[in-house]
Amino acid sequence: MYFNSLQFLFIFLPITVFGFYLIGGRGHHRIALSWLVGASFFFYGCWNPAYVSLLLGSILFNYAIGIALSENRRKETLIIGVTANLGLLIYFKYTNFFVENINALIGSDIVFDQIILPLAISFYTFQQITYLVDSYNGETEVHSFLHYCIFVTFFPQLIIGPIVHHREMLPQFAKDTVYKLKAENITLGLILVIIGLFKKIVVADGIAGYANPIFQVAESGGNLTFFAGWGGTLAFTFQLYFDFSGYTDTAIGLARMFGIVLPLNFFSPHKAHNVAEFWRRWHMTLSRLIRDYLYYPVTLLLTRYAASSNCGPISRFILIVFSPIIFTFFWVGLWHGAGWTFVAFGIVHGSYLVTYHLWVKYKYHNPSIKVIKAPAVAFALGQVITFIVVSASYVIFRAESINGAGTMLQAILGINGFFIPELINYKLIAILCLLLFIVFFMPSTQEFLQKYQPALNIYSGKAKPKIYHKFLQYGPNNLAHNFLIVLMLFLIIFEMLFSEPAEFLYFNF
Repeated sequence: MYFNSLQFLFIFLPITVFGFYLIGGRGHHRIALSWLVGASFFFYGCWNPAYVSLLLGSILFNYAIGIALSENRRKETLIIGVTANLGLLIYFKYTNFFVENINALIGSDIVFDQIILPLAISFYTFQQITYLVDSYNGETEVHSFLHYCIFVTFFPQLIIGPIVHHREMLPQFAKDTVYKLKAENITLGLILVIIGLFKKIVVADGIAGYANPIFQVAESGGNLTFFAGWGGTLAFTFQLYFDFSGYTDTAIGLARMFGIVLPLNFFSPHKAHNVAEFWRRWHMTLSRLIRDYLYYPVTLLLTRYAASSNCGPISRFILIVFSPIIFTFFWVGLWHGAGWTFVAFGIVHGSYLVTYHLWVKYKYHNPSIKVIKAPAVAFALGQVITFIVVSASYVIFRAESINGAGTMLQAILGINGFFIPELINYKLIAILCLLLFIVFFMPSTQEFLQKYQPALNIYSGKAKPKIYHKFLQYGPNNLAHNFLIVLMLFLIIFEMLFSEPAEFLYFNF
């Protein structure tokens, strides 16, 4: 049952919302919460009922470890909890990958039953690991089992996030006001869901029809020219952008219908003027988790090692700055999928960040050097360069094999020539130009609805939400805005009636 399915929107969601407020509005908060937990388990079980027991077992185990850590913060208990979680994730997500590579490396013929990846295992595993680490650090309170269940299983964010901290969600469910129906929450939630599903169903799924054939040609070893390569690359860039942005808006909107405000997870990442800024804007809750629970601890360990050894200044700089970045992004890539293309994607982005930090360090030690004196021009050029290199990295992310990625990279570098093939037509060029304009110059959903604060702002960058003209900020009495939202809803329902729902791209991660 997908968010973008008729069964979810017109059966599951209304029944769940109605039941939650009907029960909670009469003061039965624990029963209302139990209703929501049960609905979340049902939602998850619609994918594969067999894995409900896996999710429940994971919750029971981690809740018990969390209680133990709250009572006695022993490092051994934390190690057991984290190891068990990672072991479960590695078994389901990476066993087949390891076996295939061992067979290829040593010429063995190890046969292992194909393991089906449980939906959302990466997300709920990492979310619970952060809970255990916070429990060990004394940053959590002892919560009831029911509250812990809703923290893990809350269906709007269970599948692809946002990955929430316990301190962001659980205090909200403890408020009496959450269980009282508010028209503003329902209205704002519906607007967010409509915008999110429009991005997914109409925009992302529509542009996918242009990206897929080009990548299929690359996988078959076909000869792609410069324009074909960039046509496919940009088409997938926008497919991924609107697919993930659409899911994030939908998840935040669904949670808001229950009175819950989820953290911002997507903030116009292609407006970033460098790669570090891009990662502060893209999948923000994952970036925060990786930064706080992997990058910082690794950096601290290497800093202590460098301080206690006889490393020279250059070696110390490499150890402290670059090694943690490459190490972190190796795992970021592998987290996205069990394949060498994902590993390469992570290493490429790690290399981007290393290059960026070298450039920042060089400018810091040479303040008199100004490549471009006009700040506005430098900022715009940084945006263009960042967009190009990030889009090029998506080639590796999207390709089914290293060879397919190599074919696409050859094409976008112009190695195979520059003539315009039949795969590229004026309709695709017009669509790409329109989407490019929207991505760079139009407000994000957060900015369009900023008067209503649709999400918790966890953005850590220097840039602030831009104040757009009032026409580009939603007003409940604005006929043009309401007409546009109704039109989006009509197009969504039309597409859903005549086509099968497509998975969100992040479903398999």
